Amino acid sequence: MKLLLFSDLHCDIVAAQRLVDQARQVDVVVGAGDFANVRRGLDQAMAVLKAISQPLVLVPGNSESDEELSWACQGWPNAHVLHGSGTTIAGVDFYGLGGGIPVTPFGAWSFDFTEAEADQLLAGCPSSGVLVSHSPPQGVLDRSSRGEHLGSIAIRRAIEQRQLQLVVCGHIHASAGQEAMLGQTTVINAGPRGIIWELPRW
Repeated sequence: MKLLLFSDLHCDIVAAQRLVDQARQVDVVVGAGDFANVRRGLDQAMAVLKAISQPLVLVPGNSESDEELSWACQGWPNAHVLHGSGTTIAGVDFYGLGGGIPVTPFGAWSFDFTEAEADQLLAGCPSSGVLVSHSPPQGVLDRSSRGEHLGSIAIRRAIEQRQLQLVVCGHIHASAGQEAMLGQTTVINAGPRGIIWELPRW
């Protein structure tokens, strides 16, 4: 299965159009959150992305809530909005977790969760398969421009316990476009430019 991975679009319409073009080369499109910018501009970004006809797996970032993203995707039957939930596409299990984890310092506008809340939301994540999480795992592709590790302990624990095949994340812009391993799991901080990635047979 060939995937197009992206995150942190933040209303960049030029980048969104590029993703529409790239999507023609893949089987499934995966968006790891932050389509909007500080809870604004979500409809404009999604209006461009709705030209994608392939199945999509989308999770909210901290710039939009799961309810806002679901509303923006109404009438788009190929889009699967996941948050503490999963779906199966062509035999591959996808599970989604949105929001900023741990809670960000950005204030009330940010769609955030504590580590304890993230543990609960991840309870249904199956073993193997693909986790799409806006926030990265603690210590992996989570280093900010100031050198701080800002990832989630709960997400890291879920990866280590479930032996996931792939984790697609974003949130930490300084690590965008990078790939790393956590045990046997590939972790990709996708970024807005789009990464085409072949999901090997598991």
